[in-house]
Amino acid sequence: MPDPGNPASLWPDLTPEPQPETRRWVWSAMEPDERQERLRELAVWVDWLRTTFELHNTVPRCCYRHPPVVEHLTALYAGWVRTYAGDQAPGRDLAEADWISTLHAFLPRLQLTACATGRHQAPPPVPSPAPGAEDDFEVFLYSSPATTAPAWHPVPGDQC
Repeated sequence: MPDPGNPASLWPDLTPEPQPETRRWVWSAMEPDERQERLRELAVWVDWLRTTFELHNTVPRCCYRHPPVVEHLTALYAGWVRTYAGDQAPGRDLAEADWISTLHAFLPRLQLTACATGRHQAPPPVPSPAPGAEDDFEVFLYSSPATTAPAWHPVPGDQC
């Protein structure tokens, strides 16, 4: 209720509302408790995704055991939250359709042929680097034209 002795009390409150904390999903940067909590959150959403988009034959139930698939699902989830729960950005009239297009573009990355039967198969181990690979990389950095050639732009001067 406005205070008649204080005209400023009649002005609208222009104090900005606190914005929710931006949640970044960098799995390795999370403490174990947060990682577990967020993986549960992601799992609930993935179950919804599998059902809503009939992806039960595409995204296997063991997807959480496959880090590359978890990363792709994380990106899809973060984009979904921004698209459907965030503020609509100007010029993003088709944001929902764009998100669905992105989902379809990601589908090949979400398929795990080895686990399609419903039985999880562990991914193959990451090969160890070949002996001398680090030295070979350093030699490449200092001797390859790809990393040592002078800068140039294919469009001259003011045309770019």
